[in-house]
Order: sequence, then structure tokens, then C-alpha cells
Amino acid sequence: MVVTVVGLLLAGCGSEAPAATRAPLLDPIPSVDIPAATTTTTPAPTTTTSPAPPREEVVVVLNPGHNGGNAASPDVINAQVPAGGGQVKACDTTGTQTNAGYPEHAFTWDVTQRVRAVLAAKGVTVVLTRENDTGVGPCVDERTAIGNRANAAAVVSIHADGSEAAGANGFHVAYPAPALNEAQGEPSARLASVLRDGMVAAGFSPANYIGRDGLDGRDDLAGLNLSERPAVFVECGNMRDAAEAAVLSSEDGKQRYANAIAASILTYVGR
Repeated sequence: MVVTVVGLLLAGCGSEAPAATRAPLLDPIPSVDIPAATTTTTPAPTTTTSPAPPREEVVVVLNPGHNGGNAASPDVINAQVPAGGGQVKACDTTGTQTNAGYPEHAFTWDVTQRVRAVLAAKGVTVVLTRENDTGVGPCVDERTAIGNRANAAAVVSIHADGSEAAGANGFHVAYPAPALNEAQGEPSARLASVLRDGMVAAGFSPANYIGRDGLDGRDDLAGLNLSERPAVFVECGNMRDAAEAAVLSSEDGKQRYANAIAASILTYVGR
């Protein structure tokens, strides 16, 4: 712009002067489209939660004592079968009853059903040694074999006693003594103690006529002698004691017994 003005002024003065040398024009800079800045969103890492491993199956065998059809089949239940420790015993017995006629086999069956319901609700697989309360047997050696075949974590036989001794009352838990194999040793003794403690915690009193502090070591019960799994018998009370018979016969009492037994089993198996 300055150069052009000077040139005009010189011409106006009458002097001949060469045209001013212009700087060569630069090629225009081509426009470049600059892409708009883009924002890359990195997705948040996906957290994958692995499913919890399945819990190991726990099998418990419940053995409701006696059976409703035993009394009508003496030829079957009186047959001699192996009882362990070199002994033989009758296949089964009829069991006892209250003075009012409520039979032990009905009590054990009822309580067993209640125990099974509580255990099943906690994911325990429950196997019974008999299917109803109208059949015969099974024999005591076969009942024990059921627990062995099931590889049970615990085998609990449910009974009620029938002592005629005056004032005899209370529960007791029978366990194998002496132990004839490893399972009959510490595992069975611990199961007995856990059940005893559970019964006491539920408000039941240990027997005042048998055993010691609710525990009774036995060497004459096939269900203990033949067992290859931790096994005990729970004698819930004395059906011949009037006050205790009232509890054993009542719906509330049977549920209390069942809850105590089930809670003890769950403690023992870690559920």
C-alpha cells in the first residue's frame, strides 16, 4: 500500500522513474478443514461376579424308632439279627407307650417328620430308615446299613423311654462305648454332646435315672455298634412319667423336641 502511494507521487512530479518492484504475490494458503475435537468415551470396566460355588451336600439319616406294624408281626421282629460286637438281637421291638396308650412308634414318626422339615429347609439332604408308620421294621441291622450306605454326616435315632421306676424322667442321649471304629469315637461322642446341649438349651432336663448329665455310653445297641458313621440315640423323655408323657403327647411338645434335635444337628454339621 505504501509503495503504490509513492509511485503516484513521483509521477505527479514529472520525473521519469522506473516502476517500483513489487514483491511477488504469495500463493494463498489453502484452507484446511480441522476436524472438530472428538471425545472418546472409554466404557467402564465390567465387573464380573463369579457365582458362589455350590455348597457341599450334607446327608443326615433320621431313624424313627420302631414301626406301627411291628406288633402284628412277631415272627418278623423277633428274628435274631447281628447287633455288632459279637452280639445278636431281635430284628426290632414294638416300643413303649404312655399310660394313656400313645405309642412310641407314633411319637418317633411324628417328631422325625418335623425334624426333617427343619433340616430340609436348611438345605440338608435327609434320609429316613422307614417310609411310614404302618409297616414292619426294618430290622435294626438294616436301619444301620442305611446310614452307612448314605455316607451320612450324622445318624440320629429318635426314641422315647419307658422306665417304670418311680419319678424317672428326663431325656438322655446314648452313644457308642466302647467305640468299635473311628466314627464311633470322637465324632459320635461330639454328636452326643451337641445334642445334649441343644436339648438343655431348649428347656429339657437330663434324665435323673440313667446315664450321667444326659449322656449314656452303650455297648448293646445295634444302631450304634454296627454304624460306620457318627451315630447316637436320643431318648426324648420317659413316656411312663405322667408329667413328661403330657409333653411327649402334645403338639407343642413334639415341635419343641423336633426344634431342639434339628438345631443340634445343624450345629454339628455346620449349617
